Amino acid sequence: MKIMVQRISDIVWGPPMLVLLVGTGLLLTVVLRGLQFRLLPKALYLAFWVRHEEGASGDVSHFQALMTALAATVGTGNIAGVATAIALGGPGALFWMWVTGLVGMATKYSEALLGVKYRVTESDGTMSGGPMHYIARGLGVQWLGTVFALCAAVAAFGIGNMVQANSVAHAVHDALRVPTYVTGLVLAVATALVLIGGIQSIARTSCWMVPVMCVVYMLGGGVILVMNADKIPQVLALIFRDAFTGTAAAGGFGGASVMLAVRYGVARGVFSNESGLGTAGFAAAAAKSSHPALQALVSMTQTFLDTLVVCSVTGLVILVTGAWTQPDAAGRLLTGSPLTMAAFSTGLPGHWGGWVVTIGLVLFAYSTLIGWSYYGEKAFVYLFGLRVVRPYRIVFCVAVFFGAMTELTMVWNLADIANGLMALPNLIGLLCLLPVVLKESRHSWGES
Repeated sequence: MKIMVQRISDIVWGPPMLVLLVGTGLLLTVVLRGLQFRLLPKALYLAFWVRHEEGASGDVSHFQALMTALAATVGTGNIAGVATAIALGGPGALFWMWVTGLVGMATKYSEALLGVKYRVTESDGTMSGGPMHYIARGLGVQWLGTVFALCAAVAAFGIGNMVQANSVAHAVHDALRVPTYVTGLVLAVATALVLIGGIQSIARTSCWMVPVMCVVYMLGGGVILVMNADKIPQVLALIFRDAFTGTAAAGGFGGASVMLAVRYGVARGVFSNESGLGTAGFAAAAAKSSHPALQALVSMTQTFLDTLVVCSVTGLVILVTGAWTQPDAAGRLLTGSPLTMAAFSTGLPGHWGGWVVTIGLVLFAYSTLIGWSYYGEKAFVYLFGLRVVRPYRIVFCVAVFFGAMTELTMVWNLADIANGLMALPNLIGLLCLLPVVLKESRHSWGES
């Protein structure tokens, strides 16, 4: 059974899916005339300086919506995912992660725009949006919207819940020897205290947690990069060269082809920033915004911050410290979070490096957990109505507890499949509603 599920996961996340995801981002980049590059300064200004829009309807501010989305996407992929991409694809994989992030900004912009455009007001006054709404209301294909909601509901309990809780529990156990059931209980209670207040509570928590965890992690990585500033030019040259020529064997590294660099760079880039999966539409729909394109511009910065900033720090630290070529005591190549841990431990004196990564893993995973709780809730509300909100929140918190203690290979693979299958209906919606994206963008930014 496990082998079959793994094979299905490999098929879902195979080259065709990755080509479709990046290809859609590239198409949107061309059609929108590089909007993510031209309007990035304006987007960052709106995200961090314009906190409120007078008279705009919604549940949370631009900034709160952005922090909620960042809480969900800045996760273990920024630590373990980047390390895996470099370990299997070589330094060139980081270049292809950047490419995925750059074109993914156009995808994220379009998802958020449609999320706000086709959002609905529930009977309790809260906003609901996301791909299921713009697929059902914009395209008029109700069943396809339901398919997306089902996949999102499954993914919320897997990749957005149990997998994250498991990552936190094992990181705390490895660092402090705290039993996983204790961490699971603490996480479940902490999650319940946040979820009880709905999107406003999630947004408030995200607004302090996301900046703190990113600053701590970035400061640790920044110190290492400053200490190794002389190596950065040659590392950048290595990244760009190996992206097109492959990587020769070096130290404990066995070498990698261009195809491996592209495959793992793109796959881990998509896993990290979620561009194309449709999740941007959930958080964007809750924002107090006077026009869809305005919030879309803010949401676009999520991919920039996640992939072009946080992932870059992880990748550069791994490369400048040389940890990617150093085998462990058994002679095996390090990968995943142990590789990032080794890089930070090498770069920072004492135990500071290990603590930075451990704290990063805990906060990144927990933030993903509470962000995805909102995504899952909106998927369940779409499928079953508002009556399911309280039972959903209870079950979600219980799943956190059991996820911390359970072997999750099967859960991870099933969630991975559901996560990938979210992309198919979402990309259909994006491509078919491209004229709407163009019309709204032209109206807002005065473009011909």
